[in-house]
This record gives sequence, C-alpha cells and structure tokens, in this order.
Amino acid sequence: MQAIIPKEIRAAIAILQSADFEAYLVGGCVRDLVMSEIRGQPVRPKDWDITTNARPEQIQELFPDSFYENKFGTVGVATKSDDPTLQTIEITPFRIEGKYSDKRHPDEVRFTDKLDDDLARRDFTINAMAMNARTDTTTELIDPFGGQKDLKAKLVRAVGDPRERFTEDALRIIRAVRLAAELDFPIEEHTARALREFAPLLAHIAEERIRDEFSKIMMTDQPSRGLTMLREYGILKIFLPEIEEGHGVGQNKHHIYTVWEHNLRAGDYAAHEHWPLAVRLGALFHDIGKPRSKYGDGPDSTFYNHEIIGARMTKRVTERLRYPAHVAEKVTKLVRYHLFYYNVDEVSESSVRRLIAKVGIEDMEDLIRVRMCDRIGSGVPKAEPYKLRHFRFLVEKLQRDPVSVRMLKINGDRIKELTGLPQSLNVGWILHALLEEVIEDPSKNNPEYLEGRAHELSQLPEQELRALAEAGKSKKIGLEEEEIAKIKKKHWVK
Repeated sequence: MQAIIPKEIRAAIAILQSADFEAYLVGGCVRDLVMSEIRGQPVRPKDWDITTNARPEQIQELFPDSFYENKFGTVGVATKSDDPTLQTIEITPFRIEGKYSDKRHPDEVRFTDKLDDDLARRDFTINAMAMNARTDTTTELIDPFGGQKDLKAKLVRAVGDPRERFTEDALRIIRAVRLAAELDFPIEEHTARALREFAPLLAHIAEERIRDEFSKIMMTDQPSRGLTMLREYGILKIFLPEIEEGHGVGQNKHHIYTVWEHNLRAGDYAAHEHWPLAVRLGALFHDIGKPRSKYGDGPDSTFYNHEIIGARMTKRVTERLRYPAHVAEKVTKLVRYHLFYYNVDEVSESSVRRLIAKVGIEDMEDLIRVRMCDRIGSGVPKAEPYKLRHFRFLVEKLQRDPVSVRMLKINGDRIKELTGLPQSLNVGWILHALLEEVIEDPSKNNPEYLEGRAHELSQLPEQELRALAEAGKSKKIGLEEEEIAKIKKKHWVK
C-alpha cells in the first residue's frame, strides 16, 4: 500500500533496520493510514509509534539523544523536527504482558522477538496492525487479527476473547466506546456483550484515567454518540450516574425533549462549534440538577433552583474525576450562572456588571456559549437571537474602559498635592481639560507632562479653565458615543 510517512519516522526505522533489527509502525498511526487508503482521503496521524525487536539499551546505543524512564521498555528519541508532534519519537521493544491483578497494569512485562506476540496483547483489531516501511512510498501491512477488514466493515472488535481483554485492563471498557465514538463505528456484538458484563470492573480504575477517556469522548465531533453507548452498556452509571439521572425525565411546556436528550443536544452543539472542553462540559452539565429539583409533572412542572443544585453536583463530579482545579471551578461557574437574564427590556447595565463580577470577564464569552447550547438543546432554531446579541454587546461595552478621566495617569489627589488647591470644582475642571488634550494626543498621557500641565492650568482664570473643561467633556461624550456605535455595529444591535 501507499503511505506518506514523515522523514523523521522513516529515518528512525532505517537506523534500526540498518543495524539488523526489525522495525515497524504500530498502533493508531497504522489504523489512521489504513483508513486513509480505504476512504481515499489523506489523514495525517497525530501520534507515531515504532516497535522493534531491539532491547531498550540497544535502541539507546543507536540513538544517543534519547531517554528511557519506564518499565515498559519505551525509549523516547529526540529529533530536530520543526513539527512539535515529531520532536520526540517513541520506540518500544516487542513485548508480552503478564497477568493484570489490579485490572489495569500488567504484573510483569517481558520482551519478545516476535511481532505477532506483541500485536496479540493489544486491545482492538484496528489497533493491532503493524506496517513495514520498505521504501519511501511503499509499505507492507502486517494484520494477523483482521484489523483492515474491521476498518472496512466499520467495527470495533476486541483482539481475541473480549472477556480476557477487558479483565486484563478494565480501562479498555471505556476506551472501546471512545474509539467507537471517535470513528463513528458500532461495537462488534461479542465485544459489546463483554462490555456490558464487565463494566463494573471500572471501579478498579483510577478516576483520572476514566476522566481522560471521558474527556476524549466529549472532544469528539458528536459526543452524544459516545454518551449514548456509555449508558446503553451500563458504563455511565459506574462513573457518572448524575448525568444518567436525566434519562426519561420529562420537562415542562417550554421543552420538547427529556432532560437527558436536552443535555446531549446541548453538548453536541458545543462540539459542532468546536468549543473547548470546559464549554462542552458546561453544556452537558448545565441542567444536571433538574431531576433532583423537579416538582410536579406534565407541562406545568417546575425546576426551581436547578442551577444551584446543578452547580453543587458539578463541583462534586469534576472533583471526583480529578479535573484540574481551574477546570472544575470554571465548569461549576458556567452551570451556576447559565440562567442569566438577557431580554433587552429586562436586563440593566448594573445587573450585567454584577454578573461579570461573579463570573469574571475572562469567562463571560464561555457563559454565553453555554446559553447558546442550552437554546439549541431546547429545539429552538437560533442559537443567538437579537436579545442575546444585545447582551453580548452590553458585556463588551462594560468590560472596556470608558472614555473618562480615570484613563489619565494623574488623579485629583495628585493635582491637589501639586497645586495646593482644596477639594473643589477647579480640580475636576483641570482633569477634564487634561482629558481633552489626551484625546487629541494620547502621547501626552504620561505623568511628567500631566503634572506640569496641571500646574499651568491651575493658574488660569476660573472662567477660562471652565471653558477648557467643558470642551473636554464634549469631546469625551462624542468619542464615547463613537466607540459604543462601533460595538453595536459589531454585534448587529441598535
């Protein structure tokens, strides 16, 4: 088959082969290259892994600029590539793994001389292929378990007996779903049956490992695929039962979907817009508190304080899954404040200021994004109607520094100190007269000039000083109106 392989990878393989060692591409990069050929669409793998019958110390002899700090035999080889994904190449000896007493890590790792032994220990057939790069363009596929056939059939299938694969490493249970969600493949029948049977083994897995796979599902182009499979296979209730609580929970006359369906649709919209993980989690979790806050049933049921209950639940979930503190805090905040008012005739500048103070200006854009996800999840056609655009305009307007004397690098106290003036209208007039000059020439906004000019202005007759101040006020108003007009035009509001 034909495959475009980076020169850094080919060079590493050539060095190993020239020393009479076998060397192959293996794992996800091979899967991506085979898929590329099947679909007729070039795909550049994100990760490149090489396997060889050389031992770690032999690999290091061939690659002096390398490091080896793990028990699995993987040697990291540094390159001088300009591509960040190729600056370190991982080369691992063929290996066989012993029993997995803790359902996650092999009790022992032994090196072997046979490639087939190494491929047999891998999780899924589509990840258990190797590729021998014979020339610059021609490669040979080694596929003892039918990975290429399963790629063509669009199936995720365990290597060998799925019961053995999942009892060896229980993390493979959620990894199977993640892989199926990423590729939009169904899971093969026997593999799916084993997933259901052995899902409880995930209780043996560290929360951060589960978190990483869950986050990858959330970062797919349609997270609802993975989340639906997690629920159907009995996996979701193991590590995230709070989200599953919304399944089958009807809402009121303002909604056409259940809580579960609504949250999934909201998460999918965040993915559709390619928004970051925190926004996707915020969208998925924004109504997590509804099942526990529901009162009554039918079209008039209520969910009072569900955002407060949901924020508490989100905090517990994100902390339990060991998300970094800044992620946990942000997602919790997005859930807590997602119900902000944005009707044009109901929202005031003071209420927006209070919201900005609670949320932080750095997270306001993501809060608006979660609200857009909420809207689309409810089945409305527009993510951002006029009233939400108007709210966004207010946020931008209020976060910028208004044209005012506060912009000056001098204040009233300093003017009183320099001039000996008491607290009076004259001090304010001097500030506005200085502002007029700075608007005309921003370079004058430096302490040295302003202090000297303030002293000069303090010597002027009161009537002349007042006239200069009024000119500054007029110019300030005009410039402020001009800046606000630009922001309105940007957001298409009146």
